[in-house]
Amino acid sequence: MPNIEKGSFYNPTLGKISFARVCQEILNYMLEKPDRFYEVVVGCDSSSEETPSFPVAIVVLRVGEGGRFFLRKIIRFNKGKKVFHNFHQRILQEILLSCEIGLSLREKLTEKINSSHKELNYQFRYIHADIGENGPTRDMIKEVIGLIQSNGFEAKIKPESFAASIVADRFT
Repeated sequence: MPNIEKGSFYNPTLGKISFARVCQEILNYMLEKPDRFYEVVVGCDSSSEETPSFPVAIVVLRVGEGGRFFLRKIIRFNKGKKVFHNFHQRILQEILLSCEIGLSLREKLTEKINSSHKELNYQFRYIHADIGENGPTRDMIKEVIGLIQSNGFEAKIKPESFAASIVADRFT
């Protein structure tokens, strides 16, 4: 697994930024309008190449007013050997990366919000999975939902999993 705190994230407005800055930018965004409700979600997609890339999207929504996203593209190398031997492994890796980033982000955001003594109305409970009832991933739904729940999140699948199936998908 990648070290989340060492890699850089991309935001269309800010360019490349650190994980610490992502956390600060999310907090700043919420503090702009502290009376609004916010939702933070994480989702991942992957390319179908032999050495796939895994764009992981962090999305913060100001419900009813749009939002912002931050993206980290993770590439798996294994000394020229095939990294993922099948589709199933790749989907599980998407979920594991989403949960890892989600857990780190939730911990850091909670620290920042608690230390700022601000009453912010937000939730961070969903991981978006790029799977759904239609297509080859339908047989993985129970497994993926169980994996997400075992990491302390609730799962959203297609068509509700926009962080994975729309935002992250644009960067595969």
